[in-house]
Amino acid sequence: MSLGEGGFGERIPHCTQQRRKQSSLAPAHSTPPAPSCSVLLPAAGEYGGHPSPTSLHSPTAGSGVPWLGADRVEWTGARLLRYLSLFCSCRCHITTLFENDRHFSHLSTLEREMAFRTEMGLYYSYFKTIVEAPSFWNGMWMIMNDKLTEYPLVINTLKRFNLYPEVVLASWYRIYTGVMDFIGLQTKTCWTVNRGEGLSPVESCEGLGDPASFYVAVIFLLNGVMMSLFFIYGTYLSGSRLGGLVTVLCYFFNHGECTRVMWTPPLRESFSYPFLVLQMLLLTYILRTPNINRGSLIALCVSNVFFMLPWQFAQFVLLTQIASLFAVYVVGYIDSLKLQKILCAHMASLALCFILMFGNSMLLTSYYAASLAVIWVSFGRIYFRCLGMYFCTIIYGLSECILYFNLLKSKFIGYKDFDTLMYTCAAEFDFMEKETPIRYTKTLLLPVVLVVFGVITMKVSDSFSELTSSSFGGLVYHALQLLAYTVLGILIMRLKLFLTPHLCVMASLLCSKQLFGWLFGKIQPKTLVFAILAIMAIEGSANLQNQWNIMGEFSNLPQEELLEWIKSSTRQDTVFAGAMPTMASVKLSALRPIVNHPHYEDAGLRARTKIVYSMYSRKPAKEVKKELLKLGVNYYILEESWCIRRTKPGCSMPEIWDVEDPANAGKIPLCNLMSKDPRPYFNTVFQNSVYRILKVTRE
Repeated sequence: MSLGEGGFGERIPHCTQQRRKQSSLAPAHSTPPAPSCSVLLPAAGEYGGHPSPTSLHSPTAGSGVPWLGADRVEWTGARLLRYLSLFCSCRCHITTLFENDRHFSHLSTLEREMAFRTEMGLYYSYFKTIVEAPSFWNGMWMIMNDKLTEYPLVINTLKRFNLYPEVVLASWYRIYTGVMDFIGLQTKTCWTVNRGEGLSPVESCEGLGDPASFYVAVIFLLNGVMMSLFFIYGTYLSGSRLGGLVTVLCYFFNHGECTRVMWTPPLRESFSYPFLVLQMLLLTYILRTPNINRGSLIALCVSNVFFMLPWQFAQFVLLTQIASLFAVYVVGYIDSLKLQKILCAHMASLALCFILMFGNSMLLTSYYAASLAVIWVSFGRIYFRCLGMYFCTIIYGLSECILYFNLLKSKFIGYKDFDTLMYTCAAEFDFMEKETPIRYTKTLLLPVVLVVFGVITMKVSDSFSELTSSSFGGLVYHALQLLAYTVLGILIMRLKLFLTPHLCVMASLLCSKQLFGWLFGKIQPKTLVFAILAIMAIEGSANLQNQWNIMGEFSNLPQEELLEWIKSSTRQDTVFAGAMPTMASVKLSALRPIVNHPHYEDAGLRARTKIVYSMYSRKPAKEVKKELLKLGVNYYILEESWCIRRTKPGCSMPEIWDVEDPANAGKIPLCNLMSKDPRPYFNTVFQNSVYRILKVTRE
C-alpha cells in the first residue's frame, strides 16, 4: 500500500486540460481524438439456459483443471467470439478513457514519464532501466544492484519492491523490438507536435515500439482478459450464462467504483487483481468439487503466486480469504481434508514468492503467514514448539507490520503518529465516501446484492442440517468474503477495488436456481433479470457517458522545467531529496540518485523520509541541514505548496509535525523561512512557480 495518488472515480489532476494543436508534420490519421467505445456483449438471445445444480457440482473425469466442472467451457467459435468481444470491450473502454484524459499518444517521452507520477514513476523507472540497458541481463544486474533509489545504499529492488511485472514486460519489449527489427517492420511513428503558447515543439512517437506505449498497452490487454474471466466467474457461480452477463454489466455500470487502471495504469493492482479473479474462480471450483485433483491445487498455487508477486498488499487480501475459509470450515460447510489441501496450496505459493523475492522478510512475517501457521497447528500437524519459533520470526518482523497495525488503530481509536498521518491524510486511505453506497444504490447493485445475501443467510439458518458442503460451501464462502471486503472498503477507500467487483460477482447469483428456484417457477428468469438490468442501465449508461465525456491533456510545465534544469545543470552523481512523488520523477527522467521515494512500507525508508520531510517541520534549519548531510544530499527540492496544502483539518505538513515534534509547536514552519531566505544553510539555485531547488551548503 504505497503512497499513491487518486481515488476511485477520480483522475490525477493535470496542470492544464486543453487540446494540443497538431503541427503540419503530423500524419493525417493522428489528428482525431480516440473514439469512444460501446460495450460489446453477446446478443441477449444467447442466454437463458440454466444447468442443473447436479451438473454444476459433480466432479469431472480426467486430469488437469476442469475449471467449469461438468459444464466446462467447450471451445466453440461462438464461445470464443463471446470472450473475445468482452476482452475487446473492456480493453477499448479503458484505452479510450486513458487517451481522452491524457492525450497520451501525442505526448513527448518526457511528458509520458511525468504522467507516471509518484510510485507509478518509480516502478516504470525499472522497466526503463532494463529496456535501455545494453542487454536484458545487464539490466537485471542493474536493478538488483541499484545505487540510485536509496543513496548511498545499494539495494536489490527485486527483493524490496514488487517488480516482476516490469521484468516480464521489459523482456517482452526487447523480444518484440528485436524480432521486428530483424524482419524489418516499423514499430513506431514519430512526428513533431506544436504545443502552442510559446512552448517549444516536441517529438512524439506512437506505436508499440515506444516503451511507454508498449507498457500501458500490455496492462490494458491484461485487464481486458480479466473481463472475460468475470463473465466465466459469474456464469459458474450462478449456474447460468445470464449470471455472467449480470456480472459484466454491473462491472461496466459501476466502472468508476471498480478500478483505477484507466487513470493510473502502472499501479500494482493493475497487474495483480486479474489474477485474484482467476484465483477465486479456481477456489470456487475446488469448494464445489467433492474430490479435488492435483491439477486444481497446482492451478490455485500458481494463481496465488501471480497475485502476490506484483503487489505487496496481496497478502492482506489472502488473509481475509483464509479467515473466511476457516469460518466456513468451523460451521461445517467444508471438511478438514479439503481445507488442509487449500492451505497446502497457499503455503506452497507463499514459499515460492519468498524464494522469487530473494527472501523478502515481509512475506514470512506477515499476518497472512501467521494465519496459515496457526490454522495448520489447529489440525495437529506440527509441534507447538515450531509455532513458538515461528512467532519469534513474527516478532522479528514487527517493524515491517507495525505500520499496518497502527493504521488500523488510527481508524478505531484515533491513534496518531507521523507515519499513520502520512497515510490517513491521503484521500484514498480515508474512510469510504458517504456517496459510495448511494452510487451503488442508484445502479441497483447494492439492493440486488442485499437480496442475494439475505437469501443465502435464510437458507443457512433454515436448512443448516440439509445443506451439503459441495452444494452450498462456495456460496457461504462468497458471502463471508463479501463481509471481509466490505470491512476493508469501509476502512480504506482505496480498497473498494475488492469490494465493488465482488458485489458484481455476487449479483450474478440473482440468476441462481439454487437460491431463487422457488421464484423461477412463478416468473421467467430472463424476464426478471432483463427487467432489473434495464433499470440498472438507466444510471449505469449515464455513468459510462460521464466517463466518455472526460477530455483533457497532460501538461506539467513547472516540473518539465525542473527536470530539464537538473539534467543540464547538475552532474550524474548529484544527490537529491524532496517530496516522494517528485523524487520518483527525478529518478525516472533525470536519472539522478535520490534518498527517498514513494514505496513507504519499509521501516528504513520511513525513517529517511521523516528526515527529508523535516524541511516542512518547525525544527531549526541547522538541525535539518545536519541530518540531510548525513544522507549525502546535495540538493533539496522544496515545494512551497506543501507548507500550506491541507486536505483536511490536522493534515498540513506542519500540523503533522506538531504531532511528532510537539516541542517545536507554535514556531514558524521552516519551509516558510526557506521560501523567503534560505541562507546561510542553503542557497537557492533554481526557482519557478512550483519548485525551488536549494543547494545544501557544505561549510
